[in-house]
Amino acid sequence: MNVFKHVLLITAFIFLVVTSAVKAQSDPVYIKGGSYFDVHTEQMVKNEGILVRGGRFFRVGEDPSKGKAGEYKTIELSEEEYVLPGIVDVHAHYRIDAFGSDKLEEIDEFKYNALVYLANGVTSTFANGVYYPYLELAAKRLVNSAEWTGPRIWASGPYFGTARPDWEDYSKEEIYEQVDYWAELGVDGFKTKGGNPETIKHLVERAHWHGLKVAGHLGSGYRNTTNSITAIDYGIDRVEHILGGFVLDSTTYAYPVWNKVDTTSSSFKKTVQYFIDHNVYFDGTIIAPVFFTTLKNGFDYWQDERSLFTNYVREQLPSREEQEASELMDGLYEAMKRSTKAFYEAGGGELLTLGTDAPSHGYYLAGFSAHREMHTMVMAGLPEHAALKAGTLNSAKALGKSSIVGSIETGKLADLYVVKGNPIEDITNTRNVKLVMKSGTVYDPRKLLEQVKGNIGPKSEEEVETWFRYPELIEEAKKIKN
Repeated sequence: MNVFKHVLLITAFIFLVVTSAVKAQSDPVYIKGGSYFDVHTEQMVKNEGILVRGGRFFRVGEDPSKGKAGEYKTIELSEEEYVLPGIVDVHAHYRIDAFGSDKLEEIDEFKYNALVYLANGVTSTFANGVYYPYLELAAKRLVNSAEWTGPRIWASGPYFGTARPDWEDYSKEEIYEQVDYWAELGVDGFKTKGGNPETIKHLVERAHWHGLKVAGHLGSGYRNTTNSITAIDYGIDRVEHILGGFVLDSTTYAYPVWNKVDTTSSSFKKTVQYFIDHNVYFDGTIIAPVFFTTLKNGFDYWQDERSLFTNYVREQLPSREEQEASELMDGLYEAMKRSTKAFYEAGGGELLTLGTDAPSHGYYLAGFSAHREMHTMVMAGLPEHAALKAGTLNSAKALGKSSIVGSIETGKLADLYVVKGNPIEDITNTRNVKLVMKSGTVYDPRKLLEQVKGNIGPKSEEEVETWFRYPELIEEAKKIKN
């Protein structure tokens, strides 16, 4: 196919997606009453009126009575209700444990996980490395065309590094070719995990050539891993889990050293300053280790998450209390809390993002964990407004999407959720989701979760290896691949 025809096909597809998305939008909406979170002042502002039209914030802070108020569907809020920008999860795994399969350890499940994310006010997700990249792109298309309901999916494509099951030591030309291929298919960024310095150098070079960002799960430099300082020198945009840097020892694994990190040390302070000086975002994913430990801090249930899984899945799982302790993961959780707090206090607050990194093993679901991550940030010592900003504008900036999402401002896509209770006074109030809006379309979170109930996971042993391969998803993936 020649280049001209190829461009025409891509343009036609984009037109169809945009047209379908517009058709799915609701009538113009006027939200009155309550308060909304202003990410710039980091305060709650009395809501004088939020007008949504054409899927965007048409006017913020003005009563539409001067115009034709009757043209708008009105949503009236009480003084106890607060409007928050839609959550942007930059490490949003759709991953589910395959519950007993000898052949599949983990899979990416997009249909029902998408509903759970949206029901929790998560309106944008970046999956940050997937095992089934064609299915991810297919899910993105199904959501964009309104065939499926869910948050905006910013696709990440396959891992670059040893986390990819079929990974090899690719040359510069081969990495360039892979980046070009996935960028052409429509990914929105890339993730390196287990990438050596040369891999990261070439990945970042080519991704930036396409105007795309790169996030990294990095190491100490031991056994051909890459330290964050090296990755920053090569231009990486976001670092996950631990800051690493000058604190680590290149002759040993990263986590055992990081778990003992002294945030008052010169090596830690030098590392933080390196991030700030180079404007590199840090995604702490503080809750991630808890999924592998017996820790329960902040991990209570406020919804019956387990009811969203099939009966078969629930029958396979031992009680959460039987899970074995992990000294390494317990220590990592504490190190992540104190280092995230120290990063914030050193002036890195504008660079903190929200990532859940929460593959589900049948106990918790990633959509709910966006609220757990904000809660844990506050438990670590950050102020509530900082956690809210990390999960909205900061994360949007980290993805290069802040011109269209991340805050309640005129011209941006109308993504928000309404909660009861002021999250600046108590961050757990973000859990009290009463209404969700994505691109101007209003959703009832209870109805979204009702669609999920009893549907996540195989319904029997015979379905373990096939349950997530929904026909419409497979069909769309075939179109992309071919």
